[in-house]
Amino acid sequence: MNTQNINIMLVPLETDDREQFITDNQRAFNYGALEEFGMRDSHFEDDGEIISRKTIENSVDSGEAYRIVLDNKKAGGVVIQVNGDCGNLELLFVSPDFHSKGIGYAAWCEVEKLHPEVKVWETITPYFEKRNIHFYVNRCGFHIVEFFNGHHTDSSSPEDDSAEMFRFEKIIK
Repeated sequence: MNTQNINIMLVPLETDDREQFITDNQRAFNYGALEEFGMRDSHFEDDGEIISRKTIENSVDSGEAYRIVLDNKKAGGVVIQVNGDCGNLELLFVSPDFHSKGIGYAAWCEVEKLHPEVKVWETITPYFEKRNIHFYVNRCGFHIVEFFNGHHTDSSSPEDDSAEMFRFEKIIK
């Protein structure tokens, strides 16, 4: 899909939009889980959410948070952390109302333009998020480099040693 016709903007998250950003993020992640598993899902973190409020708040507080805006509408959001030539994609979500329009890819392209100094990007996503896995690997050029599970835990995330997550890397040449 060509992103040249998709005119999105990354707008720094405003304090008065923080609460809606969290709600929109949880809605987007819950949508994916419900689409995959239905209401019987047991993959939720806290209070019936795939991604807890605390996780989102920690990401926003320690990174750069942006709204993805399309035609003056909030279409999603992204949170990144950059340290020199290493970047971490903490969160990227597109509202289910805007899925399959190339918005996520256009936003990712804007992130790369925003930080051309980054040579290695990393991110993680739950094993069941087929849509995310497709997006990162087939659209954005990431590679799966690690699978966290009960036998191989993520030492950077000690609070949940049973989470099954893929870690991705994208090396910019």
